[in-house]
Amino acid sequence: MTDTPAGIGHNNGPTMEAGRTWRVHAWRRAKANMPSARLSPTTVKRHVARAKELGLSYRDYASIQASAGRDVCGFLFSSNALDLAFGRHRVSQPKADQIEAIRHATRVALVHAPLTPEEVAKANTMLDAVHNAPRFLSTVPEMRAALAGAQGRLPANGLVVIGMGLESEWVTAGRLGAFIPADRYFGT
Repeated sequence: MTDTPAGIGHNNGPTMEAGRTWRVHAWRRAKANMPSARLSPTTVKRHVARAKELGLSYRDYASIQASAGRDVCGFLFSSNALDLAFGRHRVSQPKADQIEAIRHATRVALVHAPLTPEEVAKANTMLDAVHNAPRFLSTVPEMRAALAGAQGRLPANGLVVIGMGLESEWVTAGRLGAFIPADRYFGT
């Protein structure tokens, strides 16, 4: 193999030097053995069970895991998704039951003003933590700072936002794992 760059008219295609057949064979074999090429039935059963623990459909769980590259370790629920507003601090019983059923994942609420984290945390014991949500139409650095507080020591790409509308921007700002609309998650 030469160290000189390809000259004019070279299409930068594969080299025709000795060993090409072996390289093509090795490449095809590696591609065929990729984990994404096929999942064993045991792995699929494990993924279905994990999706159920998280309250997600298998399709949503597999999509999140494939795009984030890791398992879901927590949820960030917006106060809009929880249908909380001034004077209404308690999550409805069906949603509270669904959140409480989540296993092996952190459950965090992000509340918009005028709600306070203290009021919402006191009224909803099924939540592991409550923080202030990023303000609407704030800059990306401001959103990132607010989300970092809620993230704590959890890996950002393992967090899933359950929200509505503009809250989908939190995923990009905080480099989070995924966004799922509240109506799809809660089935409303």
